[in-house]
Amino acid sequence: MVTARVLQQQILHAVEALRAGELVAFPTETVYGLGANANNPEAVRKIFQVKGRPSTHPVIVHIDHPRYLQRWVREMPPEGKKLADAFWPGPLTIVAKRAPAVNDVITGGQDTVAIRVPNHPIAQQLLNAFGGGIAAPSANRYGRVSPTRAEHVREEFEDEVEIILDGGDCKVGLESTIVSCVGDVPYVLRPGSISLSQLRAVCPSIQVGPNPSAPRVPGTTARHYSPATPLNVVPSRRLEQVMNEFTSKGEKVAVLAQRPPATANPYMTWVNAGIRPDHYSRQLYANLRTLDKAGAKIILVEEVPEGEKWDAARDRLRRAASAENIVTYDQDIAAWVADFGEEGGPTR
Repeated sequence: MVTARVLQQQILHAVEALRAGELVAFPTETVYGLGANANNPEAVRKIFQVKGRPSTHPVIVHIDHPRYLQRWVREMPPEGKKLADAFWPGPLTIVAKRAPAVNDVITGGQDTVAIRVPNHPIAQQLLNAFGGGIAAPSANRYGRVSPTRAEHVREEFEDEVEIILDGGDCKVGLESTIVSCVGDVPYVLRPGSISLSQLRAVCPSIQVGPNPSAPRVPGTTARHYSPATPLNVVPSRRLEQVMNEFTSKGEKVAVLAQRPPATANPYMTWVNAGIRPDHYSRQLYANLRTLDKAGAKIILVEEVPEGEKWDAARDRLRRAASAENIVTYDQDIAAWVADFGEEGGPTR
């Protein structure tokens, strides 16, 4: 366990690194971020280079208090102010019209900027000591599973960041809820731990669903959050059937379920993630990383229940799998497994 004195030394080291244009990794309550000085375009470009992230994808600017919004936001509508008052610091990102000085590298060339005030003591200490905004997407290779522990960051970036601040396991475990406040009504662009009901209790006009005119925001591409092992979402009542079809051929299978397995199987690695949505979400990425190391041909994930408490986890899993890797209720399982080619997926 890092002592308070050592942590302060590490934070000072991170502040100096940020001022020198280097990258640092730090914990938030959602996932670990890969941070750069948001006022240094060259430093922010390093994030894109290290992650392999497309330059058109905006990054979130983290600040330690809403009083610094005017540095980044040209105008914050009343709905945005209400949401900020209700949920900051916390796992909410607000998209608003950007201030004139905000560089295109932050916004992906758009006229909007994404802002968050994280609710993690180390993130708050770092931001306060730095005295400025930190641009930070998740600290993982682009499109891959997000990190919720410092060890996850080390596995991917240990030699490419100046320092990794270790804050233990992230308390939320999934990326922030993103709300756009640039149109006629606020729009949820990415679900997170703050539910639609909670948002509407503060801002009844908020909408959700497809919105072609919405700005681009992080983590909303069709394929994202994916382990290296092909991941497939399977209806609960078909889970064992799909698993048995693979293992009967001597194929190793990794399974993320909400219950124990019905029978033991020597070709199976099974994680019982439980039925509590908060616990499931908190451990989701750590569990996917564990299963990704199992040497399996495929990761099968039991479809999570309906309901808004599961919306964020369902969104991440569907993107991790992509639409063509989601097994349906009426699927011919034997044919589907037989079609699962050497490249790691069914024939497209």
